[in-house]
Amino acid sequence: MNIQENISLKSYNTFGIDKKARFFTAVESIEDLREALVFANRENIPVIILGGGSNILLTKDQDALIIKVDLKGIQVLEENEESVLVEVGAGEVWHEWVQYAINKNWGGLENLSLIPGTVGASPMQNIGAYGVEIRDVFKSLKALNRKTLLLESFSAEQCEFGYRESVFKHKLKDQYVICSVTFRLSKKPNFHTEYGAIKETLKEMNVPEINIQAISQAVVKIRQSKLPDPKVIGNAGSFFKNPTVDLEVYEKIKESYPTVPGYPQENGIKVPAGWLIEQAGWKGFKKGQIGVHDKQALVLVNFGEGDGQEIAQLASEIQNSVKEKFGIQLKPEVNFL
Repeated sequence: MNIQENISLKSYNTFGIDKKARFFTAVESIEDLREALVFANRENIPVIILGGGSNILLTKDQDALIIKVDLKGIQVLEENEESVLVEVGAGEVWHEWVQYAINKNWGGLENLSLIPGTVGASPMQNIGAYGVEIRDVFKSLKALNRKTLLLESFSAEQCEFGYRESVFKHKLKDQYVICSVTFRLSKKPNFHTEYGAIKETLKEMNVPEINIQAISQAVVKIRQSKLPDPKVIGNAGSFFKNPTVDLEVYEKIKESYPTVPGYPQENGIKVPAGWLIEQAGWKGFKKGQIGVHDKQALVLVNFGEGDGQEIAQLASEIQNSVKEKFGIQLKPEVNFL
């Protein structure tokens, strides 16, 4: 285990924000992870766990030990004619794992193509896209208890998945480090093409027969047309969660905006946050080195040397603007550090 001091985190977050970490280490084994946690305890400093850095906004230098989880490996645990059970290291790049599964003809992840980040972050956020969420393919995970340093298993029920939520973001926040995730994938998949622009994109692609490869290609095409590449423009993908509102609130909005999109949920109607932000006039907004993406208002961007505090301030202004116009409080999907 190699612990470095005063390290720039610019290359470790997709916003490209240049803040420093007092201590930094990348761990490639559970033993390395244990040693890093012991070091932090001995030095009496906080620990911040980092995956792909695609869901954080750095607003200041971090007086902490940043542990980058680089635990790798893909292992088939069980397999039959219907499905396959696969354990994947938390440090594997999410999209690369999705492509690996697709190349094996294992279905279930294709709608989640091109989501940034690592495998370990996927259950924490219960990531989702185009009608599919992690909980739909999740079997279990292994996580290291930061106090006892013991490895524990969690079932789907124990993870308490919600919309972009899990027990690790609330009740068990900062108590565990996810080390691996086990997925149950299908060899005879059900295709999810009804959400978003997938159906239309598949038509444009002249796909003769729908399969998981084609769906993945369609999702990649849609995401690339709307979302900026973090290697080109700093961003963390969707900055806000899509809010769910009461039916009466939705109907009131519809009186003034008849074309407002809405997706029925158990507890109300989900309204796209990007649509709300665009109606409030923020799409394409630019101030200095930061702004709102001109193709997708849900994405806040760093054009180069933007600061995390500036982006946090912009997010707050957008929240106030949407609240004033629609009476809806947007909640960030990105974690502020």
